[in-house]
Amino acid sequence: MRNMIRNYEQLISHGDQAARKVVLDCLNRALEAADTYAGTRRIVRLEKDTLYVGDKTFDLRKIKNIYVVGAGKGTFPIARALDEILGERIAAGIVLVKKSGPEKLKYLRVLESGHPVPNEASFAGGSEIQRIASLLQKGDLVFVCMTGGCSALMVLPAEGLTLDDKIQVNKLLLTTGALISELNAVRKHLSRVKGGGLMRMLHPATIITLTQDTAPEFLPWPDPCLPDPSTFSEAIKVLKDYEIWDRTPERVKSHLLKGLSDSYLETIKNLEGIEHYLFDTANPRDACLAAVNYARELGYNAQVLSTKIEGESRHVGTVLAGIAKEIHLYGRPFEPPCLLASGGETTVSIEGPAGEGGPNQEAVLGFARAIARYKSISLVSIDSEGTDGPTQIAGGIADGQTVDRATALNVDLFDVLKRHDSTTALGALEDQVITGDTGTNVVNLRMMFIGRAGAKLQK
Repeated sequence: MRNMIRNYEQLISHGDQAARKVVLDCLNRALEAADTYAGTRRIVRLEKDTLYVGDKTFDLRKIKNIYVVGAGKGTFPIARALDEILGERIAAGIVLVKKSGPEKLKYLRVLESGHPVPNEASFAGGSEIQRIASLLQKGDLVFVCMTGGCSALMVLPAEGLTLDDKIQVNKLLLTTGALISELNAVRKHLSRVKGGGLMRMLHPATIITLTQDTAPEFLPWPDPCLPDPSTFSEAIKVLKDYEIWDRTPERVKSHLLKGLSDSYLETIKNLEGIEHYLFDTANPRDACLAAVNYARELGYNAQVLSTKIEGESRHVGTVLAGIAKEIHLYGRPFEPPCLLASGGETTVSIEGPAGEGGPNQEAVLGFARAIARYKSISLVSIDSEGTDGPTQIAGGIADGQTVDRATALNVDLFDVLKRHDSTTALGALEDQVITGDTGTNVVNLRMMFIGRAGAKLQK
């Protein structure tokens, strides 16, 4: 098993070492299962003039042109696989990524753009995808690579809106702590590509979407090639519920209000008349199951708790701690020792000045405060693509000794969370989880180990 945690030895050198080793080893298995490059190579293969994509077969002698477009934090490995498989058969293509690294692709253009707030490159990339879409005709085949982060990395504002309007709304939303589904309800209704808008552009070509989750109604990002259940009225409600409607740019408010009465502006609700195939290169469910299966091989009880956890990060950490304590002390709802894997995407509400941190880092510190002095309990939480929030840290790890260790270092975790300075605190504790670019993005992954009260861990 390839260890994707660069500072693994440091992380198991202190604290509750045995419990830490379990969660880190299980996390490593989850990341291994979330490899989008390997997933794409499994799904897509070419034999002479026959292209196989999952259970679909395409005779390339009958295909006029092949195009590739995409955006997302986990999209580069998908694009790399397609570049290798399709080669010079690709007529044109571009993918927008957060970070491509030193490797370039031979047949596809790779553009680094802005995340979590869009930038000029996001707009340039969205415009180039629109240009490529204008070339498509019936008989063409287009691969669409979409993963988490595409909402910021690919931007094409709705008619009458500007890039600055989008940036301002994104910044406002990121301060609220709104659920990801709520953020996306707004984003999709300010865009020409999100909420199925890209589907309109790519029609009448045959469309193959390669993504990281085939449960479209629950995707944590606004996939441009999938129907959107949200509405303009829901987008307005989000802005009003979080009390940022009055600070929203006037052009944005006018556009949203117009959308209440203009049915054409509404996002796509179904795919009737569009030839579209959706394939899953990796997902949080398989990642969590891989961790669970490995924990069972080690002899532990193991379950997937949920792959859809949302909410304020520190509070999620506190709730997970409550579950851990119930299991540890009373053996319910699961018998210890056990490993609980979970996924989803939590958020952080920020008002005023803030330090450096991210949602996964805040989750583990919230967990640490609630689990203080409990033995044989540990939680690791990371953003699976390797950068938690605006930091270069994947996430963090905590156990029952974390609070005492922080106190000895004169680090007040309550104050740290109040100032949103979790990166600094975890750095002092040597509990930052560092992976670098993992090449995937199945949102947040969490591994929690709970031993039995008074019992020793298995060797």
